[in-house]
Amino acid sequence: MTDDNALDLHYGRGGLLTAIESGLEALGKDRDSVTLDDLAAVDEFHIGGREASVVFLDRMQLSAGQELLDIGCGLGGPARFVAEHYACRVTGVDLTADYIETGQALCRWTGLDDRVSLKQGSALELPYADGSFDHAYMIHVGMNIEDKLALCSEVHRLLRPAGRFGVYDVMRTGDGDLCFPLPWSSTRETSFVDSLETYKEALRSAGFSIVAESNRRTEALAFFDRQRAKTAVSKNPPLLGLHLVMGAATGQKLANLVANVVAGRAAPIEVIVQKAG
Repeated sequence: MTDDNALDLHYGRGGLLTAIESGLEALGKDRDSVTLDDLAAVDEFHIGGREASVVFLDRMQLSAGQELLDIGCGLGGPARFVAEHYACRVTGVDLTADYIETGQALCRWTGLDDRVSLKQGSALELPYADGSFDHAYMIHVGMNIEDKLALCSEVHRLLRPAGRFGVYDVMRTGDGDLCFPLPWSSTRETSFVDSLETYKEALRSAGFSIVAESNRRTEALAFFDRQRAKTAVSKNPPLLGLHLVMGAATGQKLANLVANVVAGRAAPIEVIVQKAG
């Protein structure tokens, strides 16, 4: 069963906002001049970063003025991008208090706090009425949630007729034990990486129909190569990067993630589904 306390301990980072502000200052930026592109290195916490977000979100077929739910929003990077790029209103929910507190500040700094609302809460029990949202998405979240059917059923409840639910998660693609620690879990006890078929079964059982699916392994490997090339040029961590979010074990977590994808044990996979109209 998903252990919310264990997840909060894994993801919690005291002083995160201060660290981000210091990184921005080193880049010659401050809270009045920061842009979404400046923050992308630290608030797009998933394989492929902003580039992957654009590909995934474009497939959601979003329209201006729609109400979206971002499940497991983290610092709110994708939510802010959706609000600015697609002119939508976004409600983001995440278990980690540090992420929500930091994300709320980043929304204010970027002038998007009127279109993006970040709240602390569980994806399995959200305090919103049936049919509150046009669409929903989650990016690298399901790996921490054991009960995929409960998750999918809750999202289905919250969507309006014909609403889409987009999932971009790391999923099981082969046999063998995963290497730990990983960005989403330090131990296998709080890691629930499932196959695409498991996701699809849960989604269909919740009432969704499958619209599209895509294995992003090839793109992930290219992304890893680009990151390695950047690291080779600069031996020091970037002034603003995911190490601020992942902490001291960042190098090992990322190395294990790459090893699991290269070995074919796991890969980032997208699946987009739709509620009946």
